[in-house]
Amino acid sequence: MDKSRNKRLRLRLKLWLSAEQSDSSFGDGKWQLLEAIEKTESLKSTCEKLGISYRKAWGNLKNAEECLKFPLVTKSRGGKTHGHSNLTEQGKAWVEAYSKFHRDVEDAAETAYSKYLENFELKQ
Repeated sequence: MDKSRNKRLRLRLKLWLSAEQSDSSFGDGKWQLLEAIEKTESLKSTCEKLGISYRKAWGNLKNAEECLKFPLVTKSRGGKTHGHSNLTEQGKAWVEAYSKFHRDVEDAAETAYSKYLENFELKQ
């Protein structure tokens, strides 16, 4: 590693929305959970893919639904046909809207970062 080389800062953004008068929230982790459920149609597969426990995933879903005040996921139990989970129509609409919102916020943050901070270098 070349120690004479300067390092630049990079933008990292953590975004979440919180409900008024409640501890519930919605952020990137719950958004990724919903996106994965939409792709896999299985909470179990989603948990394996994201490396989280089934219990944590259910807790996150309940917390997100409490925050948003509408159901995000429908589920059916296992058995011969195996269980499956799907986003509700509102859940699908929310994921799409949040994805666009998130992209716009990231773009705005990148613009502000480029304008004010990009040229600062970290010295070794």
